[in-house]
Amino acid sequence: MSWADWLVLFISLASIVLYGVWKSRHHHNLDSFFLANKQLPWYHVTLSVMATQASAITFLSLPGMAFSDGMRFVQFYFGLPLAMIILCVTFIPVFHRLRVYTAYEFLENRFDHRTRAFTALLFLLSRGLATGISVYAPAIVLSVILNISITITTIFIGLLVIAYTVYGGTRAVSYSQLLQMSVIFSAIALAGFIAVSLLPENVGWRDAVDVAGHMGKMNVIDWEFDLNNKYNVWSGLIGGLFLQLSYFGTDQSQVGRYLTGRSVGQSRMGLLVNGIVKIPMQFFILLIGIMVFAFYQFNPAPVFFNEYESGRARESAYGEDYKAIEKAYQVTSNEKARIAGELASAMEHGQTVKIAARRSELADLDTRSRELKAQSTEIMKKAHPGADTNDTNYVFLYFVTHQFPIGFTGLVIAIVFLASMGSLAAGLNSLASSTAVDIYMRSINRGGSEATNLRFSRWATFFWGIFCILSALYAGKAGNLVEVVNIIGSLFYGTILGIFVVAFYFRNIKHVFHAALIAEALVIVLWYMEVMAFLWLNLAGCLLVILLSTAFKVSGLYAKSAIPNDKKT
Repeated sequence: MSWADWLVLFISLASIVLYGVWKSRHHHNLDSFFLANKQLPWYHVTLSVMATQASAITFLSLPGMAFSDGMRFVQFYFGLPLAMIILCVTFIPVFHRLRVYTAYEFLENRFDHRTRAFTALLFLLSRGLATGISVYAPAIVLSVILNISITITTIFIGLLVIAYTVYGGTRAVSYSQLLQMSVIFSAIALAGFIAVSLLPENVGWRDAVDVAGHMGKMNVIDWEFDLNNKYNVWSGLIGGLFLQLSYFGTDQSQVGRYLTGRSVGQSRMGLLVNGIVKIPMQFFILLIGIMVFAFYQFNPAPVFFNEYESGRARESAYGEDYKAIEKAYQVTSNEKARIAGELASAMEHGQTVKIAARRSELADLDTRSRELKAQSTEIMKKAHPGADTNDTNYVFLYFVTHQFPIGFTGLVIAIVFLASMGSLAAGLNSLASSTAVDIYMRSINRGGSEATNLRFSRWATFFWGIFCILSALYAGKAGNLVEVVNIIGSLFYGTILGIFVVAFYFRNIKHVFHAALIAEALVIVLWYMEVMAFLWLNLAGCLLVILLSTAFKVSGLYAKSAIPNDKKT
């Protein structure tokens, strides 16, 4: 990057971090550290909720996902607005009325301590792994910029966010996220404008979309009902609904954000606005990926977008073989650019026969490109068995660093870091709050002083930060980061949601612990045996908890082995 890019990056990061720390300088208790004293307005809640979910993974991996798989991922969010309405009617009033620090305190009042602890542990495991993967995204950026090992950059990013969160708590997170999302929204629009402006002079954004559509990338809606299809209308509306209900209703990283609202109405408004804005935002980010895809149909593209791994392959004993593949790929890429130009011209003049011919030629060349790419990754594996051979997370980053004007590159890189810091800080803060409130203050040090509990909370933040760094070191080989995070969530969220659904709507059921244990085991089996696509696991887990707890109630099992309920928290 140029000196101007570095200057923009430094100013953006420093100003927002210092602002968040300054605004959080006066907190001395748990209410302030975890809930920002419940004084934030609805727009703070909205932006904080969105910033927590919209991590660096969103801005790195979504364009790459659209580049490789098209627009169909947007269907994942179709259940979100309905989920927000349900949460506003049910969950928010209860959490505010009980004045809880975490969502899981409610479960002890409703069931017993075992259920609270088990649910908290499911959350801690799922959120700890997901937050660890989120550390990996900005580490990718720093690794590419500095051309150093991603292990080093992962450790650096992790330690930076740990220090920021240990000091600032929720208030630092929330105030920083307010500025972060403002910058991010502006920069997303700018990135889209630049991506379109870089297309050939005779190719507009509609032409680019048409070319991408002819290559199967504009697959926004899929009405076919198929349990093995990851993304269609039904998996989004049903499986996505249950995932979003669990994520926003029972995941402390989100619950902790809207519990900071100064009233029930402010928290509700914050969630509802998030439900309205989120789908267009994700659609636009995916569309940027389509513009990048279209750009590389009219311009030469690299065989592999991860420059660190491709550089290592060139310098290895298989370097000449890799360079030969790169040369063949460039020849194919140049031919694709010529055919894509002719396809755009044919579409502009309505030449049906020519459109069909060029579309067929483009499809054949695309197949050839994928074959050459597969050969390049095989060489990488031979040269370095531990190489990261999935480059979808690097597509947008490569495009930005090679095509954006001076200064704008630094701004986009700043977006990635800002999104990462907001999401990671919120994740660490939620992990610390659940560990402190649901484990330490409940079972280890009941009746401890405010100062002792606050000190433990800071240490818990540090511990989970180290855990997330270790998780991040293994994240690179897991595939597209957006998908991996949602798969992890789907393994646990269904069971967690089922526990809360029974708590809210099945008042005659007094125990759910054993049903939840069995349900979670069955969900893992269903995933391991690949019985259904991961989104459906959220529905399966929730229904299993409801059905099993109902069956145990009817059979009288709990009546024979009921355990007295200690409701003191």
